[in-house]
Amino acid sequence: MISYPNRHCTVELQALPSRIGQVRRIVSAQLRYWHLDALIDRASLGVTELLSNVHRHAQPDKTCTVEIELLLDRLTVSVHDHDPRMPVVEDPQDIAPLATCGRGLAMVAAMSESWGVRPDGESGKVVWFTLPTSLVAPTRLARRAVQEKPARRFAEVGPSTDGLRPDHAPARSAVAG
Repeated sequence: MISYPNRHCTVELQALPSRIGQVRRIVSAQLRYWHLDALIDRASLGVTELLSNVHRHAQPDKTCTVEIELLLDRLTVSVHDHDPRMPVVEDPQDIAPLATCGRGLAMVAAMSESWGVRPDGESGKVVWFTLPTSLVAPTRLARRAVQEKPARRFAEVGPSTDGLRPDHAPARSAVAG
């Protein structure tokens, strides 16, 4: 099930490798819709790590819910699963240099503004991270400033530079706004 209220998106799934890629694409599309393109890479990396942990560790099943929520200047990404065991963050010095696991939560902590885990009911937990959206605002403002340039009036259209046809004025909408 996928729901898209105004600033909230929820996806329920089985944390299987093929589904993790689908959720990553859903998260990317939702962030594009919210004009938060600058957060796509970090949000995709974080949700991939959290879902990989569910796939690898969660018992008794791999069913989980991914939520992304935009509140004020924060994007929160959370993964709810049915395993009450809390994740353990490995000390980077205790991980073998060529180990293929054990660094995921440390990576989530490094790329996010904050992260955490909390119990969810009698059996289950929620692992979450936040990303600041303040880095995105200047890009949107700059784009808006470019779009708000006044159009030339018809009378301001000058003669052509090649002498064959007059220079064209930009198209204008009859709808206010």
